[in-house]
Amino acid sequence: MAEQPEPSSNGSKLLRTLGVESTMRIDPWWGLVVLVIILIVVLCVVSADPFWNMLRFVSDGILITVIITVSSFVLVLVLGLFGGLGRLSQNRFIYALATVYVEIVRGIPLLVQLIWWYYAFPAVIKEVGNSLGIQVLADYQANPIAMAIVGMTVCYGAYMSEIYRAGIQSIPRGQMEAARSLGMTRFQAMRHIILPQAIRVVLPPVGNEFIALLKDSSLVSVVAVTDLTRRGREYMSTHFNPIETWTMVALVYLVMTLLSARGVAWIEKRSKFER
Repeated sequence: MAEQPEPSSNGSKLLRTLGVESTMRIDPWWGLVVLVIILIVVLCVVSADPFWNMLRFVSDGILITVIITVSSFVLVLVLGLFGGLGRLSQNRFIYALATVYVEIVRGIPLLVQLIWWYYAFPAVIKEVGNSLGIQVLADYQANPIAMAIVGMTVCYGAYMSEIYRAGIQSIPRGQMEAARSLGMTRFQAMRHIILPQAIRVVLPPVGNEFIALLKDSSLVSVVAVTDLTRRGREYMSTHFNPIETWTMVALVYLVMTLLSARGVAWIEKRSKFER
């Protein structure tokens, strides 16, 4: 008599067929996240002064870093979408405007842009207010966090525009033609047919942009934003222990970037589709 396959074997084959098994596996790179967290805990337990004291000191800076990164990234997604569509627009004015924005912003370092938004932009607003006799504008004072978010958004929006453009162009042209033949307008076809597919294509580079944005958020410390890097510099200048301070700051950034990378990998698995 032929042997009957084990139920567990049938179940595993069914899971593989449905593509569920791969999503149920635990990402082995979570081990690195746990290892770094354990290292931070060990340092804080073994030497509460300075590691634990420093971690408490910079805790508000960690919150500011997360707020700036998440807020900027949400705005970057929106701005990048408009920029990418502008780069593909058949309207010459819109195309030229989007192209000039991308080329100019990509040619200026992020640090210079942040400094411009915090120091030069308020000066421009005040000059306009004085020229027009508008007291509210003449007395304008820049908010460091708001200007940091604006600077990060404008800079990364240019790079995100190119990511969106590449994702949209990767979709076969026949998709648009088929949608138009069914009576859809160009806008409807882009919204319901092209963009849903393009977004899946661009998920990996979009995730990389989020991680890069998180790391580059350390630059906002030069424009009076009390983020993680600035709080670390303040602690070091008070206690004169650069090794311990910057080791802890580096480990905290590493934890945040590793967690972000695992989140991006999870989203990619959930949205993966077979071509």
